[in-house]
Amino acid sequence: MKQWPFQFGIHPINWVGEDVQEHGDMTTYEQILNEIQALGLTGTEMGRKYPTDVNVLKQELSSRGIQLVSQWKSVLFSDPAYRETELEAYRQHVMFLSDMGSKVISTCEVGGSLHFDPRRTSNESEIVALDEAGWVSLAEGLNEAGAIAREYGMKLTYHHHGGTVVESPEEIDRLMEMTDPNLVYLLFDTGHAYYGGADPLTVLRKHYCRIAYVHLKDIRQEVLDQARANKDNFVSCIRKGVFTVPGDGCIDFAPVFNELFRRGYDGWAILEGEQDPGLHPAYEYAKRSLQYIDSLNLTESR
Repeated sequence: MKQWPFQFGIHPINWVGEDVQEHGDMTTYEQILNEIQALGLTGTEMGRKYPTDVNVLKQELSSRGIQLVSQWKSVLFSDPAYRETELEAYRQHVMFLSDMGSKVISTCEVGGSLHFDPRRTSNESEIVALDEAGWVSLAEGLNEAGAIAREYGMKLTYHHHGGTVVESPEEIDRLMEMTDPNLVYLLFDTGHAYYGGADPLTVLRKHYCRIAYVHLKDIRQEVLDQARANKDNFVSCIRKGVFTVPGDGCIDFAPVFNELFRRGYDGWAILEGEQDPGLHPAYEYAKRSLQYIDSLNLTESR
């Protein structure tokens, strides 16, 4: 590949679904890690098939020259009643990632989400937007969690995400405005930005100074259009294949990579597809995506 100022990794969600658990459920972690190594990539996030024993995990990763970059952490900070227990759980999560040598924590508020909020029931069908008190509580909780991350030399990176209360560009803007820039950073996700109604390049440029982590994901426009027409929820969209790897969807990644290159971004960039590997084999799609990325024309100098 071209020499980029940042490091490339790939998420195991390309092989094994997280939100749609039947996707690739029989796949072993050995296959995932062997194929990541074969792709020439050196970073991964934690996946549900990976060993939970820290020593085993370290051995399996180090033997293949792979770094654990991060792991998703759901939080419920918008409800003050959960604050203390959530912060303690966050500290435990940070301690694990710190031990693994990770530097960023993928963090997402689940309050109000149809699929992730533990307080929701199965007969509900809409995301519950945060009220003013909920926004204030969320910001306070994230600032406190960010301070915990900083204790360990790490960064809380907030993952704006489809199907949650921080999905749209306006919600991303508000979260950035309400949180401490020294404690709360942004996980910029191209696919989730587009899914939430934003132009990914606009989000990247507007919030670059807060971005400490990047997910690279593409969108199938025809699937998204049909899903919107049907009023499908987020998990249904995944089942129908709304997401894919860069180069296989509608997002123009050339300006995104030019912006990252021009700005000298030097963190991790993680390749994601989040689709059924039975229909879209993870290794083959990732290989083609890397070839696509390598073909991009860098027109702007740093």
